[in-house]
Amino acid sequence: MIDAIAAGHLCVDIIPEITDPATATSDSFLVPGRLTEVGRAILSTGGSVANTGLALHRLGLDVRLVARLGDDVIAGITRDILERHDRRLTAHLSVAHGEPSSYTIVISPPGVDRTFLHCPGTNNTFGPEDLPVTLLAETRVLHLGYPPLMRRMYADGGVELAMLMKRAKEAGATTSLDLAMPDPAGHSGRADWRGLLKRVLPYVDIAQPNVEELLFMLHRDRLEAFQCAPEEVLDALRPAAISALAEELLAMGVRMVAIKLGHRGFYLRTATELSDMGRGAPASPAAWTGRELWAPCFRVPVAGTVGSGDATSAGLITGLLRGQSAEEALTTAVAVGACNVEAADAISGVRPWDETQRRIAAGWERLDARVTGDGWHWDATHSLFRGPADG
Repeated sequence: MIDAIAAGHLCVDIIPEITDPATATSDSFLVPGRLTEVGRAILSTGGSVANTGLALHRLGLDVRLVARLGDDVIAGITRDILERHDRRLTAHLSVAHGEPSSYTIVISPPGVDRTFLHCPGTNNTFGPEDLPVTLLAETRVLHLGYPPLMRRMYADGGVELAMLMKRAKEAGATTSLDLAMPDPAGHSGRADWRGLLKRVLPYVDIAQPNVEELLFMLHRDRLEAFQCAPEEVLDALRPAAISALAEELLAMGVRMVAIKLGHRGFYLRTATELSDMGRGAPASPAAWTGRELWAPCFRVPVAGTVGSGDATSAGLITGLLRGQSAEEALTTAVAVGACNVEAADAISGVRPWDETQRRIAAGWERLDARVTGDGWHWDATHSLFRGPADG
């Protein structure tokens, strides 16, 4: 039995190394007609498939990667990087002859939120046929990521995405869905995301978006009304607003909502009924039922934030599959995310499971998540906050 399939969006990340924070905050940074000197180019695989899949692999799970590549140079680079980790990882990557493979140029200075220049390539033509039912029948968890960057997955109101997730549920897998920020000026920015989520979430056990993505998809007017930089939106949101977003998703049929909150941590809300969650269900479902928790981030020196949300998702999935409680799995998730940001790339900061758990047990310092009021209280035993809906 395979522990997990990481499916969906895959690309090559090209990350110019920027070691001086002053470079990124300078008025002359990325000005047309001006040359800005940077360091070496870090080449790594990116997208949910690589970021979450390789993090799961580094945490000790048996993982298979499912994505769509072209037959070009970028495809060769993608396979080469993945096979350095484990040659088995590329066995289920399909080939679309004549289509361009996907790549992303990532601008990720230390201490500054990242910027992406992205070519979706073959991700736009990924469909249910790329994920064999025989493979779904052999896995505990299917984690699918970034449908807003995959045109077939959001076209026609997400019909094919719903088909894929339904097929996984029927095969007995636990389903996990990660999102991404749609391009406001592109096709994905014009999609009916509320309608898509209503269609898809009945077949999803765990939804793992970040809060900005949720605001864009459910309350775009509220997101655009914030008179601040994107990274400051996180600080402007009260806990009650996060809870309300989670309640909207639960009402659409998902069993668990795990919202990534950047430097403010990771929020978990679960339904009052967790039956039929598949082979990756919690070891003690009753202990995961009706929960509302918020885990603050661990304090680390930040070298880059590429893949931090994906690593956090991998930590939650691994904790779930290893039989941890909701509190333990949420703590593991933010620990894996913290390890990730200690490296500039998306993977090398992620540590093995045992090392991660030892670091948690050693009294690792937390950041202040500023979770106050609205019925929240601190649980000193587990070093996280419990919400008013926590059962």
